[in-house]
Amino acid sequence: MITLKNKHLTVEISELGAELKSVRCDGMDYLWNGDPAFWNGTAPMLFPICGSLKEDRYTYEGKEYCLKKHGFARNTVFAVESVDDDRVVFLHTSDENTKQCYPFDYELRVFFTLRDRAIEVGYEIKNKSVGTMYFNIGSHEAYVTPEGIEEYDVIFSECETLEACGLCGPLLTDERFPVLKESHYLPLYERYFDMDTLVFKDMKSHTATLRNRKNGRAIRVDFPDADHLLIWHKQGAPFICLEPWNGLPDPASGSPSLCEKPSIKTIEKDGVYRATHTLTLL
Repeated sequence: MITLKNKHLTVEISELGAELKSVRCDGMDYLWNGDPAFWNGTAPMLFPICGSLKEDRYTYEGKEYCLKKHGFARNTVFAVESVDDDRVVFLHTSDENTKQCYPFDYELRVFFTLRDRAIEVGYEIKNKSVGTMYFNIGSHEAYVTPEGIEEYDVIFSECETLEACGLCGPLLTDERFPVLKESHYLPLYERYFDMDTLVFKDMKSHTATLRNRKNGRAIRVDFPDADHLLIWHKQGAPFICLEPWNGLPDPASGSPSLCEKPSIKTIEKDGVYRATHTLTLL
């Protein structure tokens, strides 16, 4: 476990999955603690896919591969490439095991940097394959809501009219469900999560703030490089996830080809992809 500290923050990050495990600001916990009675995750990184594939399978260059939901990075031990009091860099590289389910050569670095009351999370992927690399990457931080989620709003930086994507199990359907009309404020309700997750494909905002409307407890998530935002909650559990993704689950009907996966990202040979999101405790 790596511990980073500054004047306000104490942050713990596990080498397993390069996953945030604890975030304390001025003595207060903001991150879900991973209680397995509800969900044992805290902030898994999603790579090389976000969400589920149809039947956990895809095809690439005529060959079929099996890849489980959210990919394998969250279950991979990362090397610590460098560490200081307020910054750490983790490194994972492809190997023969990863190529059994994902046939690309790459280097994946994850950066955590403390800046006052903020945690900057950066991803850097270098394609070391001979051709184009296809991938998704996303984050899955869970924030503690001890009073229950219905005491909280999600506040968007832009005025939004939002429809959530329909789901058939873990896969997307063509249905859309109105959630918000011409407002910055999305009050949270347990009923939203009858269908598991709010998947917002198209939104204007790249900032979302989770705020308790009574006591003002808040955390702002800035995600300038993410294409989509998902909100997930396990009903009855005292946490909520705000998840910036560059990727989407498979549609319930669609091509099994990795190259045709919704919201797939690409890196050309020797190219580098970078994305950053920032968690600010208010």
